[in-house]
Amino acid sequence: MMSLPILPPRLQAGDTVGVIYPAGPVRDQARLKNGLQVLQNMGFRIRHYSPENNGPEYLATDDEHRVKNFYRLWSDEQVKALIAARGGYGCLRIIGKIDPARLRSQPKWLIGFSDLTVLLNGISAASNLVTLHGPMITTLANADQLSLHRFKEALGNIFQPLTPGKDLEILRSGVGRGQGRLVGGNLTTLVHLIGTPWQPDFSGRILFLEDTGEPLYKLDRMLTQLACCGLLEDLAGLALGLFDPGHYDRLETLRLNEAVWKRVLELTQGCSYPIWGGLPIGHQYNNVTLPLYMEAIMDNLNENVTFLPQSCQAV
Repeated sequence: MMSLPILPPRLQAGDTVGVIYPAGPVRDQARLKNGLQVLQNMGFRIRHYSPENNGPEYLATDDEHRVKNFYRLWSDEQVKALIAARGGYGCLRIIGKIDPARLRSQPKWLIGFSDLTVLLNGISAASNLVTLHGPMITTLANADQLSLHRFKEALGNIFQPLTPGKDLEILRSGVGRGQGRLVGGNLTTLVHLIGTPWQPDFSGRILFLEDTGEPLYKLDRMLTQLACCGLLEDLAGLALGLFDPGHYDRLETLRLNEAVWKRVLELTQGCSYPIWGGLPIGHQYNNVTLPLYMEAIMDNLNENVTFLPQSCQAV
């Protein structure tokens, strides 16, 4: 029997949040500073250690120091949550060096998206911890009010139903609703996990996907690979977030998303689970925090996502 996912302790005003650098370097220091200020304005203290200048230029620092930085903050009893400074690339290089039992013995929130998809899904599966797919430090200052509000609520273990809004499209109603644990994140990163020990189990799960800066043919290729691997057959639901061209152009983004939706429907013919487009997650302004590994319900009738923290064990 599957054990209940572990819900880390909630944060309160005055608690400390640790900033990790598990992937690429922060090249825009102004965005980092502004994001840290957003966290402080929410009432949290900040603890972070600037990475040493080691390793390839596309990494914040070498693997050893990124893992050391991660453990240093996770082991700190005053630190209640870890949030990534930014994504980029690098999490796949260190996921095998992180001990899930050690994390499970001291539960706390891990937050990020994009390349953090590796750590969020890998750590949730291996340690049975709920993690948070949400903003990073360098995206906090540009996030919309809904995303900021949901982010702060999630840190306090509040998970209100999510009504995606006017941009939601129910692409396939399925059986009326789908229920399962949440998995997913960045499409490109998830595809890179196929065949590795950290490939998520999609069976009976609600899968959500988003991506940025990828042309349609590459998105098609990756979605087709998921289908060819049989990973889209037994889902409880599929929720598509924003697929943007790498910049904000509303018309171009709408066209790209409609093409992605069309391809997903082609690849899932014969599947009975609900499929939505327009979930407010992605690399632009909308990136509502989602609790990975928590049970959720996609409700077609009410057009909302209900989260079930009662499906988890609190510590």
